[in-house]
Amino acid sequence: MTLLARAFRRSPYDRDIFRLALPALGALAADPLVSLVDTAYVGRLGTRSLGAVAVAAAVFGVAFTVFNFLAYGTTPLVAREIGRGNAVDAGRVAAAAAIVGVVLGVAAMVLLLWFPHPPLRMLGVGPQLLDQATTYLRIRALALPAVLLVTVGHGVFRGALDTRTPLAVAIGLNLVNLVLDPILIFGFGLGVAGAAWATVFAQWLGAIGFGVVLVRRHRAMGLDIAVPGWEEARALAGAGRNLVLRTVALLTVFTTTTAVAARLGEVAVASHQITLQLFTFLSLILDGIAIAAQAMLGAATGVADAAAMRRQADRLVGLGVLAGAALGLLLVAVSPWLAAVFTPDSEVVAGVRSVYPQLVLVQVLGGAVFAWDGIVIGATDFRFAMVSTMVPAVVATAALLPVVSLGGSLAVVWWVVVLLMVLRTALLAWWHGARLTPAVV
Repeated sequence: MTLLARAFRRSPYDRDIFRLALPALGALAADPLVSLVDTAYVGRLGTRSLGAVAVAAAVFGVAFTVFNFLAYGTTPLVAREIGRGNAVDAGRVAAAAAIVGVVLGVAAMVLLLWFPHPPLRMLGVGPQLLDQATTYLRIRALALPAVLLVTVGHGVFRGALDTRTPLAVAIGLNLVNLVLDPILIFGFGLGVAGAAWATVFAQWLGAIGFGVVLVRRHRAMGLDIAVPGWEEARALAGAGRNLVLRTVALLTVFTTTTAVAARLGEVAVASHQITLQLFTFLSLILDGIAIAAQAMLGAATGVADAAAMRRQADRLVGLGVLAGAALGLLLVAVSPWLAAVFTPDSEVVAGVRSVYPQLVLVQVLGGAVFAWDGIVIGATDFRFAMVSTMVPAVVATAALLPVVSLGGSLAVVWWVVVLLMVLRTALLAWWHGARLTPAVV
C-alpha cells in the first residue's frame, strides 16, 4: 500500500487522534485569552494604558514561546516511559520538568523584577508608557514560576494521553482571570495593576490545579512520582536545547519579516501584521494535530512498535494535509471580505490581498509541516526537529535581508515565508521516509 493510500484512508487511530487533538486545540486557543481579556478590559482605561499592557504582554508572549520546550519536550519523554511501562521513570521525567520549570520561572521572575526596563525599551516603549508598562510587567512577573509549571502540566498530561485535563485547567484559569479583571481594575480602582494581579492569581490557581490532579491521579496515569536522576535531567536538557534553538530560529524569521515590512512603509507593515496574525491564529488548529502526534508517537516509541509508528505517522500526515487544504479553501472562500474585517483602510486591504495567495499556500503546506513536526518531536528526534527548522530559517532570513535594498515588496517577503515552508516540508518528508523507526530514539 502506498504512502498516499495509507495516509488518506480511514484508520483505527482516527479516534485516538481526534480524542487528543480536539481538546488540545481548545487548550491552545484558551491560553492566549489571558492577555486578550486583560487587553479588552484595560482598553476601557484609555489608549495609554492599553498600549502599556500590549507591549508588556508581548514580553510574556516571547517568554512563553521560548519556554514552551517544557511542554513539547516533556510530552514525548513521559509518553515514551509510560509506553515502556516504566511508571517510576515517567514520574522522574515529570518531576525533572517541574524542577526545571520552577528554577527557570524564578530566575526569569527575578530578572524582570529587578530589570524591567531593558525588554520594554527594546520594544520601543517611550516615557509616556514606561511607568504603566513597568507596573504591569513587575506584577505579572510574579506568575512566571506558575506559568512554567502550567506549561509542564500540559506536557505531562499530554504525555499520559490526556488532553482534556489541560483544557479544563486552561478554561478554569481563564474564567478566574475573566471574573477578577473587572473587580480589581474597576471595583478596587487598581487599573493596570489590577489586570496584572488578576493574571497572577489565575496562573497560580492553574498551577495548583495541575498539581492537585497529578497527586490524585498519577498512578492511574501510569506515573509514580519520584526524585529525578541525572538521566532524566540530561534527556530534558537535550530536548530543551534543541527545541529552544528551533523556536529561536522561527522567531528570527518572523521578526525579520516584520522588520523588513516596517522598512517598506506603514501600509506594508500594517498589511503584514494582519496577514501574520491570520497565519498564527490558523496555525493553532494545525498545532492540535502536532500535539496528538507528540503523544502518540512518544508512546509508540516507548514500546518500539515500528509498524504502529509508521501507520500513526502516515495517518497524522494525511489528516494534517487535509486540515491544511481545508483551511486554504476556507481562506479562498472568505477572501473578498476577510481583510476588510480588520481595517477600513483601502490601501491596507489591498496590501493584504497582494499576499493572499502566499497566505493560502503557507496554510496548505503548514498542514503537513505541523503534523511532521509533531511526529519528529514525538519520536524524540529533537536534534532533527531543530535542524529541519534551523536550516530553512537561516536560508529564509538570508533571503529577507536584501528585499528592501533590491526594491522588493511585501509580496516578496511572503514568498520567502512560502520558501521557508517548502524547505521544511522537503526535510521532514525525507525524515519520514528515511528515519521513522525506533532506531531514531
